[in-house]
Amino acid sequence: MFVPTYRGRAAGLALGCLADALFGDPRRGHPVALFGSAAMRLERVMYADRRGAGVAYTGLLVGTVLAATVAADRAAARRGPAWTAGLTALCTFISLGGTSLARTGAQMSAPLDATDIAGARALLPSLCGRDPASLDASGLTRAALESIAENTSDAAVAPLLWGMAAGAPGLLVYRAANTLDAMVGYRSARYERFGWAAARFDDLLNYLPARLSGLLVAACAMTVDGSAGAALEAWRRDARRHPSPNAGVAEASFAGALGVRLGGPTQYAHRLEIRPTLGDGRTPSVPDLRRAVRLSRAVQVGAAAVCSAGALGLSGVGRTGRRASDRV
Repeated sequence: MFVPTYRGRAAGLALGCLADALFGDPRRGHPVALFGSAAMRLERVMYADRRGAGVAYTGLLVGTVLAATVAADRAAARRGPAWTAGLTALCTFISLGGTSLARTGAQMSAPLDATDIAGARALLPSLCGRDPASLDASGLTRAALESIAENTSDAAVAPLLWGMAAGAPGLLVYRAANTLDAMVGYRSARYERFGWAAARFDDLLNYLPARLSGLLVAACAMTVDGSAGAALEAWRRDARRHPSPNAGVAEASFAGALGVRLGGPTQYAHRLEIRPTLGDGRTPSVPDLRRAVRLSRAVQVGAAAVCSAGALGLSGVGRTGRRASDRV
């Protein structure tokens, strides 16, 4: 069973990446949006200002996704590698958000170039949850660049790594956890305790992907005339000072690769954070935002190649293990 499963998984990851590159996120009826709507309805029933309630809420939603996807993955594996490839491709397409991320980041540069602050503020919520009304042109540029850096890991590298490791269940469980973190994983009066489980589970699932993202940023830095060494140095020196154990890696490595300085006062709807600085370069400008978009796209291609190849490598491990068991 292992050989066709992993071969189909590798093909499905590649096909799903191609579909995301061609089409991006569906504008209507996206399964992630439908999951979010269901999660909102369940929150109204299960909410309580306690960690235990949040653990139950997160466990019920993620557990339902896991059970359904494991059943579908096993059924596909019994039918053969083509079925596994199809299911994995569909789940990859559902889970990836890298193409839409890059498109929105590129769109941000147009109003900023035209000093259309109102237009840039209107577009920013498509990238992140910061309060756009409090940001000037420089703040909007930095917010967009930081969001591109963090979400290159969250929306592209992480789904692919979990798809390589665990197929369709890995893809959809990761996307469910990341969606819940975006919905309730805030340090606000309402979600400080209820959202704790979603936030910590998302941190756990993103730990390895964030570090793979940092390596890929360094490897791809040359595509935007950046420095691999500076990316690694900023990661080593600055990432641990970020309040997130994972976003700091992505943002610091982007800052180093692009030669810019990120961080500083960061206004969200429910709080103001004074973030440490990441990188030691210049204040980011609109051309740097465009470079960040190109770097994000390069990292996404690199992640697709690494994870598809990794799934093929696991196919070889599965084949060796099966042959060994046949000889016993």
